[in-house]
Amino acid sequence: MTPPKRQRRYPRQDPPPPIAPVPAPAGDPQDGGPKEGEGRNPERLYILTGATDNGERAAIDLVTLIVAKAAAPPTVQPEQAALIRLCQAPLSVAEISAYLRLPFSVVTVLLTGLLTAELVQARAPIARQAMPDRSLLEAVMHGLQRL
Repeated sequence: MTPPKRQRRYPRQDPPPPIAPVPAPAGDPQDGGPKEGEGRNPERLYILTGATDNGERAAIDLVTLIVAKAAAPPTVQPEQAALIRLCQAPLSVAEISAYLRLPFSVVTVLLTGLLTAELVQARAPIARQAMPDRSLLEAVMHGLQRL
């Protein structure tokens, strides 16, 4: 005995026709692959930074170290949450920019928002001139060993 065929009360709509894939851009003929940055849909930078940038940015340079104070709250943007996750250990702004693949100017705007919300802390890099002289440190170490 053959079971009866079921019919739907509301017929299913036909799925839309498949979209033809966009061919990958021709890259460098030497390596055969697409160049860096090609083949992706770029995000508009004002979307990442917020369209209401008033020009006030924190005084941050490429070697400023950034450290997260706590975990990212759910209210921050995805880029800011990624930045906070990266900065569990101190990282320079140049490293953050490279890891997130964002321009330095965008990273400074994101960091300014996080600094004002006190979610991250900016530390000045250790200047080589501020380090004590090695001979002085050795003299102190030998003096402590004699005690």
